[in-house]
Amino acid sequence: MTRTIAPRVRILMLLFIAVTGALLAGAGPASAHAALTGSDPAQGVVAAKAPTQVSLTFSEKVALNDDSLRVLDPKGKPVQTGSPANVSGTTYSVRLRSGLADGTYTVTYQVVSADSHPVAGAYTFSIGAPSQTVVSGTGPVAGGGVVGGLYAFGRYVSYAGFIVLAGGAAFVLACWRRGAGVRPLQRLVVGGWIALTAATLWLLLLRGAYTGSGKFADVFDLELLGQVLQTKTGAALVSRLLLLAAAALFVAVLFGAYTRRDEGEEKRDLTFGLAVGGVVVAAGLATSWAMAEHASTGLQPGIAMPVDVVHLLAVAAWLGGLTALLTALYRAPAEMPVEAAAVQRFSRVAFGSVLALVVTGVYQSWRQLGSWSAFTETRYGQLLLVKIGLVAVLVGIAAVSRRWTGRLTDPAVRTGRTEKAEARKEQVAASKATGGKGTGAGSRDSRRAAQLARQRAAADAARAKRLRDGDPNRFGLRRSVLAEAGVALVLLAVTTALTQTEPGRTEQEAKAATSTSAGSGTSATSGALTLDMPFDTGGTDGKGVVSIDLDPARVGGNEMHVYVQRPNGRAFDVPEVKVSFTQEAKKIGPLPVNPDHITTGHWSASGVQIPMAGDWKIAVTVRTSDIDQVTVSKNAQIG
Repeated sequence: MTRTIAPRVRILMLLFIAVTGALLAGAGPASAHAALTGSDPAQGVVAAKAPTQVSLTFSEKVALNDDSLRVLDPKGKPVQTGSPANVSGTTYSVRLRSGLADGTYTVTYQVVSADSHPVAGAYTFSIGAPSQTVVSGTGPVAGGGVVGGLYAFGRYVSYAGFIVLAGGAAFVLACWRRGAGVRPLQRLVVGGWIALTAATLWLLLLRGAYTGSGKFADVFDLELLGQVLQTKTGAALVSRLLLLAAAALFVAVLFGAYTRRDEGEEKRDLTFGLAVGGVVVAAGLATSWAMAEHASTGLQPGIAMPVDVVHLLAVAAWLGGLTALLTALYRAPAEMPVEAAAVQRFSRVAFGSVLALVVTGVYQSWRQLGSWSAFTETRYGQLLLVKIGLVAVLVGIAAVSRRWTGRLTDPAVRTGRTEKAEARKEQVAASKATGGKGTGAGSRDSRRAAQLARQRAAADAARAKRLRDGDPNRFGLRRSVLAEAGVALVLLAVTTALTQTEPGRTEQEAKAATSTSAGSGTSATSGALTLDMPFDTGGTDGKGVVSIDLDPARVGGNEMHVYVQRPNGRAFDVPEVKVSFTQEAKKIGPLPVNPDHITTGHWSASGVQIPMAGDWKIAVTVRTSDIDQVTVSKNAQIG
């Protein structure tokens, strides 16, 4: 590395370290992409009697495990029974033990949102009266700590590797085919492949700890890794690794057989094949992000995922090509400088990429924000404004680069072939000068002539480099491209932060749900009605408790859940459960409901219609065998 290049490279490295450090230092726990929009019991509620279950409603579907939802008593002991279940849509619940004492209970949750990010939190409710509790109200830390920082860094490196790999290869094929034989460009593209492969393996190993315990020791838990491989994100990372194997073959051909082909029809055919294969592999790699992140959930995923793929490819073509051009301008051999025509071709590619970025970016912004106010009122919107500003700066610098490109000319340099020919001529001249005077003297003169030829070639190469670097237009282009690359590093850091930030639309919807709950003093589901009725069919194993949950217990359609438990609180499967509603004062009913069996001891029915408000008799028929059944009932105010 020359003294001229070294300071600029050091500047870029320091900028990279500073931006990465700022990104990781400010990351903290990863922001949730699914938000809690409702709960029953609600935050801070003091219930007159103990609920039979706790239900949480999120802004999108989430993935759970056995420990995702926990309810802790005032002493910190768990009081939930069984595993959490999806009861309807985006609502998830866990059953509670019967006979809970008065006091303050803590609900903690740690789930994974549909766009692959961990979501965690906690809140409290009370039974009878509030009490002191030994449980922290902060809940689990999802995606935070050392593991969260390492995961964020892995995402940054994976994006950077993809951009350099795809954009560098595209620069060679579309703009400067002679560059396939330039060592620094080869090392750049291969480095991008290595970075993306290593980062993908790193993310795969970290994934279980990142979404779970947050402990670094769990990185090496093979059982946890097996669970990760069964998730959508795990499948996306494995698919990326398989595509990287194909990318390795592409790179080997590009920098191997392709460089050895002479210009002609055969090389044109190989160029076409590499271009088609490269686009397919690059699009597949981009899809591995789109299928597991923001684009795969929310509004219009069928449109959003292809748009996200185009967006990523445009970023790679622009910023990856920019990195390759910077490498060519600074590191290409003096005898083979990047031609003005190649720079002009890249300028056109970059312009098309910017247009694609604008179109896809506008759509993505509308989809993730949903309103103008979200630009300033949400962290996602604020980061997006920073990104837009950086893109504007980048486009401004690119405009300067285009002006230098228009003035660029190719320096007249002597090729290595010419230098070798001149060296041979000098050797012949030296041989003639010896006049055949002795073998020993002729050999010494030949070595002397070869040494002079090498010195002359070195002097010519240095002169060519001075001429190339002394060109004010080429010097100006190098400086502007270096500035573009510096801004691009910061832009990539902001983009990585955006992928880990809750979309503005989701954040505003969660805030609206929270304010509605606070204004009404209850959550969106807190109007649910819960009735517990002991039963005894008289047969063997015929005793238990049946619980009816009716949500939101008002006129119109309702969600109904029926739970049957043994006297010890364990779930109890019985052959049949039937429910009916009767309003005796108005002589309405009985209105029969036959719920569907969901899981052990759990039945459910949607759209249960209550025609009018009033005092309703809710009767439940429980059959424990072919001949043993009983009907129990309670009255409740509905509507």
